[in-house]
Amino acid sequence: MARIEGVDLPRNKKIEFALTYIYGIGLTTSQRILKISGVDPNTRAKDLTDQEITVIRGAISDNLQVEGDLRRFESLAIKRLIDTGCYRGRRHRLGLPLRGQRTRTNARTRRGGKRTVAGKKKAPRK
Repeated sequence: MARIEGVDLPRNKKIEFALTYIYGIGLTTSQRILKISGVDPNTRAKDLTDQEITVIRGAISDNLQVEGDLRRFESLAIKRLIDTGCYRGRRHRLGLPLRGQRTRTNARTRRGGKRTVAGKKKAPRK
């Protein structure tokens, strides 16, 4: 089983797609890593040799910030925004959308699900 940057890669997927399971690596970055390391993108993760895994590990550690380091960097950037009290920082603190989306409707992901009052009765019709 290939283990890179603390992540167990899925065994039956092509290495091109298996690398995207690492936080901070998308498809384009995965393809670039494989080109640098000289590994065939169509190779299954279970078929990689130890030497190929070592080369891929080296290419990732030399060129990219992934997993824990990247998560820490992003959280520090958000913390800086919150501490400075800028508009984006206030939106982060309140848990609202940051980039100008409307909040009257459609902000369910950031604001949470619809809240209803339990036991409230509708007013009778006149």
